[in-house]
Amino acid sequence: MAGRRRVSGASVVALCLLLVSLVACGGGPAVDAARAEVQSLLDRRAEAVLDRDAAAYARTGTRTGFAGLRAVPLADWSYRVTALDRTGDTATAAADLSYRVEGHDGSPVVTARSLSLSRDAEGRWSVDSDRPAAKSGQQLWDQGTVRAVRGGRSLVLGVGQSADTLRDYAGLADRSVPAVSGAWGPRWAGRVVVLVPANLEGMAGLLGSPASSYRGIAAVTTGATGTGGRAPADRVIVNPEAFGLLGDPGRQIVLTHETTHVATRAHTSAATPLWLSEGFADWVGYRGGDRHPDEAAPELAYAVGRGEVPAGLPDDEDFGFAGDADRLARAYESGWLACRLIAERWGEDRLREFYRAVGTHQDREGAVEDAMHRVLALTREEFTAQWQDYVKATLT
Repeated sequence: MAGRRRVSGASVVALCLLLVSLVACGGGPAVDAARAEVQSLLDRRAEAVLDRDAAAYARTGTRTGFAGLRAVPLADWSYRVTALDRTGDTATAAADLSYRVEGHDGSPVVTARSLSLSRDAEGRWSVDSDRPAAKSGQQLWDQGTVRAVRGGRSLVLGVGQSADTLRDYAGLADRSVPAVSGAWGPRWAGRVVVLVPANLEGMAGLLGSPASSYRGIAAVTTGATGTGGRAPADRVIVNPEAFGLLGDPGRQIVLTHETTHVATRAHTSAATPLWLSEGFADWVGYRGGDRHPDEAAPELAYAVGRGEVPAGLPDDEDFGFAGDADRLARAYESGWLACRLIAERWGEDRLREFYRAVGTHQDREGAVEDAMHRVLALTREEFTAQWQDYVKATLT
């Protein structure tokens, strides 16, 4: 054949060394090719999710999970393979799942997944299972078929809940949004996503933590902090068992508290102590209500009645869900009264300014002290003394 050349023995040796080198680097061409094939497979699977195409989804592997997703209004859904462990015709892929809920998420939720795959006789890969990676929380559709209810300012997604129940949550969430805007200001998304699992165990699964950590906790908010003004993909996650024990006023306070975290998240950073973030959220929750401080802060009132005035503002460790319930209650109540003091003595504008000023710092060291000096013209010691006097005067 024209152009064909004889290959010498030395050339053969050099070629073999080159192939050995290629195989040794990064898992070799075979693994790289398999990873590219798996990425292509997951791209098609993601497209099927967005297109609501059950047949196309089934062609990529297991149908599990597709039905649970149908009610979720998705703007984006994609996988990025981060690692592939292949043994013959089977493999396990580590991937980051990134998705956004349409009309609500300013930035995507990113969660680690572990996918089991197999290859058929014709060399085609398919997904056998798609699960949360180790130490990653579940997504709501991992727990069953999701039901969605849209409110005027909210989206409520639930598993194992009736439409009427979810509409009740939507009503509470819708009322919380203007309450939060009135206290924090209009510069936030003005909408909220609420997740309602079937039970406490479902809540814990979404958070990737033991159920014992959240027993008695009515709701929590998840989301990235310190985003420099961008709207993160926050979720209010409800514990339906604890939430169901509350009366209507208590439920509204809880949803307003959690919605406050959604509104303030972009201005909350590692520098923000929990007494401020939780205290501010409680201040918004109780703002405009008629609860007497003794009713809103019963544990702290009981301690003050025994002559036990707190020595200082609570530490972050005091807010641990798995610890002493009375200590946790006093921590929340102390933070609330600190924010209430600022709002009453310096005004609500100063309270908002103080919150934002603390969050602008990169580190915790000196953040509160600097903000107190600039916004309140006080040292931390002076503020603490005024707060202690305020606690005594308010609760006795």
